Amino acid sequence: MSNKQEQPPQGVPYLSLQREYKELRDEWMQAIDGAGASGAFILGPNVRAFEEEAAAYVGAKHAIAVASGTDALVLSLRALGIGPGDEVITTPFTFFATAEAVSLVGATPIFADVEINSFNIDPVSVEKCITDKTRAILPVHIFGNPADMTRLNALARDHDLHVIEDAAQAFGAEHKSQRAGSMSDCGCFSFYPTKVLGCYGDGGLITTSSDEVKARLIQLRNHGATKPFIHVEVGYNSRLDEIQAALLRIKLRAIEKSITARRQVASWYDEELSKLDLVTPISTANNRHAYNLYTIRHSRRDALRDQLNTCKIGNSQCYPAPLHLQEIYAHLGYKAGDLPVVEGLCHETLSLPIFPDLSREQVAYVCEQVAKI
Repeated sequence: MSNKQEQPPQGVPYLSLQREYKELRDEWMQAIDGAGASGAFILGPNVRAFEEEAAAYVGAKHAIAVASGTDALVLSLRALGIGPGDEVITTPFTFFATAEAVSLVGATPIFADVEINSFNIDPVSVEKCITDKTRAILPVHIFGNPADMTRLNALARDHDLHVIEDAAQAFGAEHKSQRAGSMSDCGCFSFYPTKVLGCYGDGGLITTSSDEVKARLIQLRNHGATKPFIHVEVGYNSRLDEIQAALLRIKLRAIEKSITARRQVASWYDEELSKLDLVTPISTANNRHAYNLYTIRHSRRDALRDQLNTCKIGNSQCYPAPLHLQEIYAHLGYKAGDLPVVEGLCHETLSLPIFPDLSREQVAYVCEQVAKI
């Protein structure tokens, strides 16, 4: 009998920002000190510089920094004149904020089904949802994989609709060499710490190439003011602070390195999981997936999750309940079976750990446990 003791499960976090923080700490502390010494804390020089740098990176004419990704969606809808009586077609396979923003401006979210392989909103289903009340299409680049913007923009042109990209999970992702946030009237980003480009708090950004939309957004984010103490509409207090903008500028300079690392981790997963009876994320030739999340499909998702939890491997059910069947939208009249693809995905999808500093050994350990199911 061997005297070698079995090693306890090593565990793998779903997300860890500790190594990143250690690497950025000196620059981050200098940025805090610089902001404090300048006396500019809200919408100061770092915010303006970040807006210019982010717009250039995304490939849009303008970028407007706001307080969160949710605010980015709400302000974009308001800036495009969408409100009560209007319908906005979106996906039910997303974080609640996407549909919530539509409701917050008084419009009605209309849910289209999604594509089973990409998890993104299905243009065929979108077309079936268009009515004379439809004002906009709001695709989500889910998990960092861009939606089919070519087909969605064609639909929008044919029906004279606005398009707003929810790119909260897709900073740096690309569709046909165009970056997320540059292919629509407005692109909306979240800088929540878990995102591809995240700050150390809440933050958001709107990109647009319309001078008119930019002017309205600047007005809306600052209480509807055209100049100090002069207000022409009811707006919002949605302003990015200097310290977060300074950090985002630091991290933006390394964003390509970060995305490359995420894509490397995803390729390790693809290789390790290719022999198993599960479905790994699709990555087509038209898209550059940014892998904010690495989400698999498996018919025994719950058993798989139990196994990972037992081994202290972080994971997430994104998303366990489609928005069209949640209580908050019961008044819209959707019933089980109306959107079969997304309803199936909600029972089969599971997101595995992915972040730039995840090691190959950690990926191998995760896949070893997945293989047991």
